[in-house]
Amino acid sequence: MDLSSIVIVGGGAGGLELACKLGRKLGPDRVTLVDAKMYHIWKPSLHEVAAGTLDIHQEGLSYPMLAHNNGFNFVLGAMEGLNGRDRQVEIAAVRDDVGDEVLPRRVLQFGTLVISVGSQSNYFGVKGAQDFTISLDGPQQAESFRLKMLKHLATLDLRKKLDPSASLDIVIIGAGATGVELAAELREASHVHSRYGFSRIDAARDVTITILEGAPSILPVLPESVSSAALRLLEQRHITVVNNCRVVEISSKQVEDASGNRYKADLCVWAAGIKAPAWLANLGLPVNRNNQLEVEGDLRVKGEHHIFSLGDCAACVQPDGSMVPPRAQSAHQQADYIYKTILNAERGKAAPGKPYLYKDHGSLVSLGSRSSVGSLMGGLFKASSMFVDGFFARSMYASLHLMHHYAVLGGLKTFLLAMARFLLKRATPLVKLH
Repeated sequence: MDLSSIVIVGGGAGGLELACKLGRKLGPDRVTLVDAKMYHIWKPSLHEVAAGTLDIHQEGLSYPMLAHNNGFNFVLGAMEGLNGRDRQVEIAAVRDDVGDEVLPRRVLQFGTLVISVGSQSNYFGVKGAQDFTISLDGPQQAESFRLKMLKHLATLDLRKKLDPSASLDIVIIGAGATGVELAAELREASHVHSRYGFSRIDAARDVTITILEGAPSILPVLPESVSSAALRLLEQRHITVVNNCRVVEISSKQVEDASGNRYKADLCVWAAGIKAPAWLANLGLPVNRNNQLEVEGDLRVKGEHHIFSLGDCAACVQPDGSMVPPRAQSAHQQADYIYKTILNAERGKAAPGKPYLYKDHGSLVSLGSRSSVGSLMGGLFKASSMFVDGFFARSMYASLHLMHHYAVLGGLKTFLLAMARFLLKRATPLVKLH
């Protein structure tokens, strides 16, 4: 049994950063990253992929490339089981689009296991939600939405010949960061699409975007100043927001709420909640009602000394009883904590004496390519949050993506990639048209 190997399952923001940092220290013989996909997409950018303002084929970072550059081993496949007694992770067979087996089922031995498989949509039992909505759980879903929207826009442009009142109605359920950012990006993209051949479409009039939110305000977990500023910007972009709206049923053409109101929906996006993947509950590890792995203060899964969990799939309770929020900055911080814990063990040092404590560095919400709103400094030095908006907030938002790239690519490659994308935008359409 190889007790020196470190296996990280899930190449999201936290898992990939942890694999890169450990790989650079310990090498591919010691560090393995497992993921069901061949490439990495920074999840907070999926709303841009869905709107077509970010090309998934240019944005994706190859896991084999990252493994080579950062000194870890990459294994393609989805985790499907765990043998805790023998310290083995079971990896499912990989099949192509027609069902032919590409890679067989495998078993990986581990000394330390880190599970960071993220989250997926939680439909809360709403009738029709799973069948008639698209969720931005990953790049495939975002790309699927983009292609469907493109088809609807082409159809609408033809319909306008016969029916000037024809419209494309988009409903987004949930006004958290994902829902709000997607609405703003879609509005911006719809204006751009009208300049690329859809000349009969007036985006502000013919593409209706409605956000339905169950809470009294949008962005309910953020300060009121951020929520109010975001609402004003959405209204300026002709986006309708309905608060205190509890959705009870969704069909192929409409959404119905508890008050009996019906909203036309040619396209419907579910952004109203998340939960961890259901298969985590079948591993024999402790989980909560949202399938999240229950972890101790040191991010070890309860009762398991050699298994850690981080990110959206980990239920991490803070000393005050609150839960660590499902944010990219949480996963980044937790990856740093586990990295230090593992390195201390490598050097024969004691584990960090203090449990992991989430530090809120604020939140930024993108409202298109030219504007963002948010709060900074929340939780730092016990200072109150500072509201930011406009160009400064937009620059800060863009820097978050670059910081993630810096962690996995290094400074020079991040700079070159940023410059290449800047120049490429001058030679390609502002939205992906195929």
